[in-house]
Amino acid sequence: MLFHAAGTWSIPLIDRDEPRFAEASREMIERGDYVIPYFNDEYRFDKPPLTYWAQIASYKIFGQNDFAARFPSAVAAGLIALSIFAWGRRLADERIGLWAAIIFSLSLQTVIHAKAAVADMWLVLFVTLAHWAGYELIFANSKRSTSNAFWWTIFYVSLAFAFLAKGPIGLVPILTAVAATFFLREPGLTRRFKFLLGIALMLAIVCLWGIPALVRTHGEFFSVGIGRHVVGRSFTAMGGHGARSFGIYLLLVPFYFVTVFFSFFPWSLKLPWLVKRLRAERDKIDIYLLCGIAIVFGIFTFVTTKLLHYTLPAFPLLALLLARRWFAEKMPTAFLKRTATTVACVYLTLALMVAPFTASFFPSRELFRQSRDYLKPEMKFAALDYKEPSLVWYFRSRVREFMRTWEMHPGAVQPFMEQTGPRFVVVPTDVANKIYPRLPEGWKSFSTRGFNAVKGKRSDLTLILKPE
Repeated sequence: MLFHAAGTWSIPLIDRDEPRFAEASREMIERGDYVIPYFNDEYRFDKPPLTYWAQIASYKIFGQNDFAARFPSAVAAGLIALSIFAWGRRLADERIGLWAAIIFSLSLQTVIHAKAAVADMWLVLFVTLAHWAGYELIFANSKRSTSNAFWWTIFYVSLAFAFLAKGPIGLVPILTAVAATFFLREPGLTRRFKFLLGIALMLAIVCLWGIPALVRTHGEFFSVGIGRHVVGRSFTAMGGHGARSFGIYLLLVPFYFVTVFFSFFPWSLKLPWLVKRLRAERDKIDIYLLCGIAIVFGIFTFVTTKLLHYTLPAFPLLALLLARRWFAEKMPTAFLKRTATTVACVYLTLALMVAPFTASFFPSRELFRQSRDYLKPEMKFAALDYKEPSLVWYFRSRVREFMRTWEMHPGAVQPFMEQTGPRFVVVPTDVANKIYPRLPEGWKSFSTRGFNAVKGKRSDLTLILKPE
């Protein structure tokens, strides 16, 4: 947890997902409404509420800041490592559990998302717990009804919280269990899972939040959250991530089987060795782990929207599979130790020594830093062209009003600023120079040059502020 938390206070929240999560959690506190998330005073149906609840708890402890928004992800990543360690001990011995936890924790995508104010680590945590419980139901406790009841409860409660973290993708352990019972062909496995009763328990937990959310939004939370953000991502490329034609879609089918060498780095260097060993010999536990990995990669292979981190729920299983096979083959630990030490030092150096120097390249935080002494709670504000969520997150730490964007165009800037009351606007610097070659008396302006990570281009922005 401390490893992942290191440096999270140094780099500003990165558009667009991090500020949206962080601000939605703050608006939950402001409204006293912990059921329906809002961003910039509008519904945010993208994700269920678990991550917001975790961030709210963090805000209560650390205040509303970048570190507090990211800290829950570090906590979840630490809990995942503990879960992998404990599960690995159950698979064989402490060495497998320890190295599987290290392999997962030092994988590149894990390091990135354990430091990010997003939902992925909480999803991975509960999917991992459900996969572990599924393993126990299949392999470890077939004759102990009390223990079976415990793991059965953990399986379905974890599924419920995985759904509350990121929606239907949290239910993949059910598919893993079904696939494993099919391939293992052992009698009684299906009976042990009691799928109908378990799914009823899972739905009952989800409905404690889901029914009030659906009623209060007149069904929009389902139609938008599931319809647009789940079904829509499956068949169309959202946010420019994925294929916009059938030909490109076919070319991207092997996307995750190629990018895993980046996402799972540095351990991906041993994936060809692992595949070779598994082709030669595999047991029932290998088959269970492979089922979970194949289902996650298979689902996202056929989903049109492609993002590197979508396959993260498979990484704990992949780490366990690699560690288990490594020690089964009596491979020396020198490579593991050398690699872990090297990448841990590199990641810590980047987080603690390099990241602080990048903060000035984030326009929203830099404009806020320059102007914060002049901000007042009652100020209204707007943005033109650069309308990124980070503006809302940083400036609403001092301003009660929400950012206006929907009506802004170059001709609307001057009328907006000339209305009564204190206000400010963020516009491209060239537009600011054309509209206000000379500022009215008492007004302030602040400029910065940075990088828009979303659009992949430089930004030259000016904030024009009217104090009264």
